[in-house]
Amino acid sequence: TGELKQPFKDELPTRQAQLSTLQDTEEFDVLVVGGGATGSGCALDAVTRNLKTALVERNDFSSGTSSRSTKLIHGGVRYLQKAIMKLDYEQYMMVKEALHERSNLLDIAPHLSAPLPIMLPVYKWWQLPYYWAGIKMYDLVAGGQCLKSSYVLSKNKALELFPMLKKDKLVGAIVYYDGQHNDARMNLAIALTAARHGAAIANYTEVVHLLKKTDAGTGKEKVCGARCRDVITGNEFDVRAKCVINATGPFTDSLRKMDDGKNTNICQPSAGVHIVIPGYYSPDNMGLLDPATSDGRVIFFLPWEKMTIAGTTDTPTDITAHPIPREEDINFILNEVRNYLSPDVEVRRGDVLAAWSGIRPLVTDPNSKDTQSICRNHIVNVSDSGLVTIAGGKWTTYRSMAEETLDAAVAAHRLGGGPSKTVGLVLEGGQDWSPTLYIRLVQDYGLENEVAQHLAATYGGKAFDVAKMARVTGKRWPIVGNRLVSEFPYIESEVRYAVKEYACTAIDVIARRTRLGFLNVQAADEALPRIVDIMGKMLDWSDKKRTEELEAAKKFLYLEMGYRSRSEQLTGTTEITLDTQEVAKYTNRFHKFDKDSKGFITTVDVQRVLQNISVQIDENALHEILNEVDLNKNGQVELNEFLQLMSAVKKGQVSDSRLAILMKTAEESLDLRGPVTVDRSGGGV
Repeated sequence: TGELKQPFKDELPTRQAQLSTLQDTEEFDVLVVGGGATGSGCALDAVTRNLKTALVERNDFSSGTSSRSTKLIHGGVRYLQKAIMKLDYEQYMMVKEALHERSNLLDIAPHLSAPLPIMLPVYKWWQLPYYWAGIKMYDLVAGGQCLKSSYVLSKNKALELFPMLKKDKLVGAIVYYDGQHNDARMNLAIALTAARHGAAIANYTEVVHLLKKTDAGTGKEKVCGARCRDVITGNEFDVRAKCVINATGPFTDSLRKMDDGKNTNICQPSAGVHIVIPGYYSPDNMGLLDPATSDGRVIFFLPWEKMTIAGTTDTPTDITAHPIPREEDINFILNEVRNYLSPDVEVRRGDVLAAWSGIRPLVTDPNSKDTQSICRNHIVNVSDSGLVTIAGGKWTTYRSMAEETLDAAVAAHRLGGGPSKTVGLVLEGGQDWSPTLYIRLVQDYGLENEVAQHLAATYGGKAFDVAKMARVTGKRWPIVGNRLVSEFPYIESEVRYAVKEYACTAIDVIARRTRLGFLNVQAADEALPRIVDIMGKMLDWSDKKRTEELEAAKKFLYLEMGYRSRSEQLTGTTEITLDTQEVAKYTNRFHKFDKDSKGFITTVDVQRVLQNISVQIDENALHEILNEVDLNKNGQVELNEFLQLMSAVKKGQVSDSRLAILMKTAEESLDLRGPVTVDRSGGGV
């Protein structure tokens, strides 16, 4: 690391400065197209070989598949099983490489990644030695890079560590270790590290078409750069480069066809859906692996950012920049989860706080005679015109994929620059991080403990820069750091810092600079107005632009983060499945608010009851609470709508309904108080 130049060690260039560099540089050695994990990895590999490097991404860094993963850094237990069962050396080497990369990634970004124990519950006696042998082999292949040794647990010990587990027929469990990370932040750290070393990187910059010139020696056309467009301003410009690398993930074929319209498709897209449910569904530091689901895939059930992630599915899909999680996929995951959890734990559809779909860019090898068979690993291909394509692979192996790609590019274009230097190269924020860094944040700045831990785990050594930007709260404690929403440790200064990290839209902040959109769509929706306000001031947005940003972010949450699926659990056609007693009970509760027997309640009715029990709620918040249940959006909640809500709550389709909880609490408070006496205090006539 000491030998490598870091021209922007202290201050990152602005996005505008990066765009100017892209336009003003006569010729780059390497232009990478795509800002996902692999593209960012290629840019970092190239710039640390002292090659003049550029990277363009038409959306935001990590906006595609790289931010929608299972959040695991793993070698692939199931690939090893296939390697052993089929005596497949290629699969074995793939696992070995991934385990090496797992170890490296945990070393170079210790703030963003950590080992995670994962439990494999066993329900048949004969499976215990079978799974144990397989997991021990996994440890063996990792060799000296084994995170921690796997071990066997008795039934009682397994239930002690994972009390939500189904007890029936459980004979024991095996625990092994893999890595876990914050995928979008990891991707961003790779891109920002490349920028620190001098790479010109720009998000929201798309390739319009490839530039070509005729080779004087051969007379063939060679790719020599790309015509790019700044998506935000519409400004177009040329970026010239000796070598262009196609690292566009699921969009690999669109760039290959820009190079040569006769190219056939090599990408076979597959959608993987994940859901996020509350943290109480899993222990704080223990994941679960279901090795045999009803469709033959494995399902992971993992604690992440104090929530629980469950996934994934595997269904063929069309290539789109905006994949949408399907209701049937969400229900499939919930059903698989129910199979492994105790009957005491009711897995409710209403507990799904967010859901997303990521597109796996599985590929067929264009170099192979059998173009139909899907390549289990990645492929690197150099076209006749010199376009270098890297496709397929997995998150964990992004670095070795980038190294292989640059080796191919250097050989094909005679670029020089020496070997790869990225093994052990610490990423953005990792240099000054320590496990106790958060204590200094609390002591030096007066941040809440939870907020300080979050900042240290997200920004590493750069957390101090975020803390310096935090505003005074005006409270006794915390001294600085106003939260965006009360139940998450994200603070307002992170939005300001996000702009320095090239965030251009509100979606960039809720999805990738913070992970709020992935953790809880309702909380993200609540935070949006404040985020837009802060960004608007920093980026000088007009009122029209602010409204557009707010609407675009709400649409993103609604479609891509599962808000639509969540809101559709309660619709005008929701069937009321309450018995007579329940209908009477809820009708009685409703009439305690609807004093005038109008058949509906408004915010005024709710405010009146709350005043009687000395509770105050902000009027805007009250409007939001009623709006969640107001199905026909007429500004009032009818009795039928309230009964539909209570029916959906009973079926588990809706949970944590603020109106349902508010009305139940208010009713209990009113009942406790009893009727108010009308006698005079002295009892006189």
